Amino acid sequence: MTRKIASRSASPPAAPSPSLRISRALLDEVIAHAREEAPNECCGLVASRDGVAVSVRRVRNIHASPLKFEMDGKQLLEALEEIESAGLELGANYLSHTRSAPIPSQTDVNLAKWWPEPLWMIVGLENDEPDVRAWRIVDGTVSEAALEVEDGAPIES
Repeated sequence: MTRKIASRSASPPAAPSPSLRISRALLDEVIAHAREEAPNECCGLVASRDGVAVSVRRVRNIHASPLKFEMDGKQLLEALEEIESAGLELGANYLSHTRSAPIPSQTDVNLAKWWPEPLWMIVGLENDEPDVRAWRIVDGTVSEAALEVEDGAPIES
């Protein structure tokens, strides 16, 4: 069963945003990471093939801060090399906002200039239930991307 999370835009997108399909199991991994790191922000990568998430890789936030994140350079390089050697793509960077909605902050937008291709998946933990949304951030323009969650086992790579 596929469930589509409603798309809400921070500003009207100029063109349709791409989507990411992710299994409930992989999404639960991302949410668990966010909860384990709270009150600090977490961060990591989602590897994909043809818009379908196939694995999640946690990366340490070197700041261990509730206000910002920066991926550990060594872990990031290792994760990117693993993704490339497996013939996969970097489908999304993920992070958490532990005290606010899962909408890209100006800091996130500034960081995204170095990462224009992957989506940005943000887990909001400000309420009892996590809110996960995906964003395309290109040249400072933010538009929400569809995040399709599939129940069941991880989608095979």
